Amino acid sequence: MHETAYEITTLTPQQPTPNPGMLPTEIPPGVQMVTLPGGIRTLAYTPQQAPPAPPIPVAQPIPTWAKTTALLAPTIGGGIAATGVGLSYAAPGLIAMTDALWAAVALIAAAAIGVPMLLRIGRSAAGGGKGSTHITQNITASGMFGKANGTINHR
Repeated sequence: MHETAYEITTLTPQQPTPNPGMLPTEIPPGVQMVTLPGGIRTLAYTPQQAPPAPPIPVAQPIPTWAKTTALLAPTIGGGIAATGVGLSYAAPGLIAMTDALWAAVALIAAAAIGVPMLLRIGRSAAGGGKGSTHITQNITASGMFGKANGTINHR
């Protein structure tokens, strides 16, 4: 079947409207006055114009901070990996050093407890049962800047 294309023309303000009671401003949106091929003018729905094409996106340059981050990521990862390998090689030495430090802490603790005990034992053995010596000292002074006098008593 063969279709014939007809040209649809729109009503210009100079042409009279087919309905004298309706003004061109009263025509609803989407409806226009058209002239059919037979010369008859009538109101008709006309196709809407296609919406404008969306703008074509323009490629944006990559920000400097993104480039810097992308370049630093492998460097930081490589540094972390090198640190892990270094610690794995150093682990036996670190374990030996911690053992030595714990031994030093134990020696200091033993000395803090043992030396006073040895001094007490040595004093009691050296005294041989006689009493210890008491020394008393009396100091007197008159006035804030006066000369001080004192006596020492041995018992």
